[in-house]
Amino acid sequence: MADRFYADATIEPAEYVQLTDLGTATGIGAGGGRVAMIQCLNQNVRWRDDGTDPTTTVGIRLHAGATFFYTGNLRSIRFIEETAGAELNINLYN
Repeated sequence: MADRFYADATIEPAEYVQLTDLGTATGIGAGGGRVAMIQCLNQNVRWRDDGTDPTTTVGIRLHAGATFFYTGNLRSIRFIEETAGAELNINLYN
């Protein structure tokens, strides 16, 4: 099915995104892809995907050095840095 992602499916690289200006809530953008591998560097980041922007103290914490796969709606996920200097490296896959 074209609208579903299965963990055991073969995925193809679609796009690379780097976010370095995370002082205000920021999304990935309208790029391609259905799955994201997100790596956080330098400082902790908070994220939410429920339609509300995260703040520096509210949201799911992604620790500096951590990587996770996100399979939800890529247009809904938003990030903000807890402390200046955070960087996100994101690989998008189809």
